[in-house]
Amino acid sequence: MKRYEVADPGAASVSRRAALLGLGATALTASTIGQSRAADWPTRPVTIIVPYSPGGQTDAMARLASDYIAKQVGQPFVIDNRPGGSGLIGAMALLRAPADGLTFMFSSASPLFNIPLMQKVEYEPHEDLVPVSIFGTGVQVLAIRSEIPAKTLPEFVEYVKQRPNKLNYATAGVSGNLNLTTNLLLERAGMKMVAVPYKSGTPALAGFLSGDVQMYFGNTTELLAQKDNKAVRFLGVSTPKRIPQLPDVPAVAEFYPDFEGSSWNGFYAKKGTPAEAIAAMEKYTIAAARDPEVIKRLDYSAIIPVGSTQQEFREEIKRSDVRIRQAMKAAGLKIIE
Repeated sequence: MKRYEVADPGAASVSRRAALLGLGATALTASTIGQSRAADWPTRPVTIIVPYSPGGQTDAMARLASDYIAKQVGQPFVIDNRPGGSGLIGAMALLRAPADGLTFMFSSASPLFNIPLMQKVEYEPHEDLVPVSIFGTGVQVLAIRSEIPAKTLPEFVEYVKQRPNKLNYATAGVSGNLNLTTNLLLERAGMKMVAVPYKSGTPALAGFLSGDVQMYFGNTTELLAQKDNKAVRFLGVSTPKRIPQLPDVPAVAEFYPDFEGSSWNGFYAKKGTPAEAIAAMEKYTIAAARDPEVIKRLDYSAIIPVGSTQQEFREEIKRSDVRIRQAMKAAGLKIIE
């Protein structure tokens, strides 16, 4: 199994807990659920389906969490990347696997919201996909090319308004979180720009760095490495508050209250998976998010460690439903009911 390796994790420490999500990650109540039965789990290697390509933010988080849990339980955790359909292919792979506690999915919210809200799917997302635990939440950074004279977000908004549809922005997937966050900002700020679509974050970043597009609202896992690049200027972060890695970069919410574009990632199980296996995965995911070495590696990419209980995961799903629907409406995406 491949290990997720990062460079020197000597970055500023992120404030613990999920302040950005409003999750308490409270008591380890699940650790006592079926503890004696869960102690025998797993008896064989565990497959973790990741519905995105290797190398991205979700894949990196999945490998980090899986490596930690594998060491604790003494069984290999095998990452099975199933990219395609904005997460649909991976979700279907989970639902076609046996519900024996040896297959889980690590994903963003896309299989729960983005896909089912846009097209008919062969599953009931909030029934067939069982939330286990949110491992961490990613942060997005609003970046522009430095040849644009704007130094702040309000200045950039005014600059764009004076040039409607004259500037463009990179987008990674129509229904993806990055595109939704970008369009939510465009709507809130009243900006009109031209979308330049890319298949994923990697080519979108390349297009931005080459100057093909003037704006990119991308993941910190991609953009933090560019913070000293003189061709790039950061104007805001997508979380409700500023992040320690970029203390001088304001939150977009400082200008547009309640603006949020952070995206959580965590483990899901198939309906019918043994409760003791789910409880064990919940317990170990919470432990992973509290581990000092894991936190350092997450901090390096400005990923916020969460480690939620199953109940906290369900509460976050309810909260996210409103925000994602707003963002999809802003992006001009038709929602089916």
